[in-house]
Amino acid sequence: MKYTSYAVIALIVLGSVCCFAYRRHPAVAPGTGGLKDYYKNYFPIGVAVSAHALQTDEAGLLISQFNSLTPENAMKMGVIHPGEQWYNWKEADSIAAFARRNGMKLRGHTLVWHRQAPGWIFKDANGQQVSKEVLLQRLKEHITTVVKRYKGTVYAWDVVNEAISDDPREFCRSSLWYRICGEEFIEKAFQWAHEADPDALLFYNDYNEINPVKRKKIIKLLNGLVSKGIPVHGIGLQGHWAINEPSREQLENTFKDFIPLGLKLQITEFDVSVYPKEHEMRTRQAGDSAAVFTPAVEQQQIEQFSMCFEIFRKYSSALTGVTFWNISDRHSWLDNFPVRGRKDYPLLFDKDLQPKKAFWSVVRF
Repeated sequence: MKYTSYAVIALIVLGSVCCFAYRRHPAVAPGTGGLKDYYKNYFPIGVAVSAHALQTDEAGLLISQFNSLTPENAMKMGVIHPGEQWYNWKEADSIAAFARRNGMKLRGHTLVWHRQAPGWIFKDANGQQVSKEVLLQRLKEHITTVVKRYKGTVYAWDVVNEAISDDPREFCRSSLWYRICGEEFIEKAFQWAHEADPDALLFYNDYNEINPVKRKKIIKLLNGLVSKGIPVHGIGLQGHWAINEPSREQLENTFKDFIPLGLKLQITEFDVSVYPKEHEMRTRQAGDSAAVFTPAVEQQQIEQFSMCFEIFRKYSSALTGVTFWNISDRHSWLDNFPVRGRKDYPLLFDKDLQPKKAFWSVVRF
């Protein structure tokens, strides 16, 4: 009787420890694989991360669910090159090391963008705007230095990010890059990235690609680059979508329009907002505080995720990767966009890192 009691106590303690471990390192369910395993015959499944996330309980989820990483901010120019003679490698190196240790692919994001660019790169010693020649030389030095550092680790780069205007009356975005250099900065960025690492895949990356007007402009840009022999290998479709868009027809048409280019396609920044899509920042309104992740909204999100992945699988011969933008609903850039301070729930894992119902709609096919 005494030994039986001890055995019962031991089993209770062991069970508690196992439950604690499960909470600390969440899995989808005993005996099942992660997203990367369900899609191993289709395409890699990636996620955007911070260096901090790799030091938290999210690290276990990353390893179990994903086989590709993208630094959310750590490789952007303003972060990695804050001063002309100053490179900040710490966070990017940390993410690259994590990817190598765990046998994960690494995407570089991004070499040229109109946002998060350091102010110094556009100014001379007197604070005046630099010439085209100076700016292009600085861009070359930046790209060469960064790409060479991660050669052999970063397999693909988002070389140029969001250079096409959302304004139907404009072609290129009127950024400082464009105003100083014209379209040449786009061509040169791809050339210099290719020279620094001839084996890396080079992508043009943009959002709102489901809009037929903007999509036509992106295609025009890429056709122009290809016709000139510029080394561009792929198109990054960001995929910042919502419960009300894209429709099945919009998404089908997007793939049908891009595939004839013969370039690799990737969904590079995927999330599905639980709010109807808005494209511009606005102030918070009284009704925003009442917006919650209701069962009805949850069902809409489930259906949207399911539809998107159904299309992804259909076009998997051209689609070479799907990357989620952030890990779980614990944190998302949409918590502050387009409404500052409004919480969103746009991913497949909840704030406790557990799979949402939408997860099962994606993996059961």
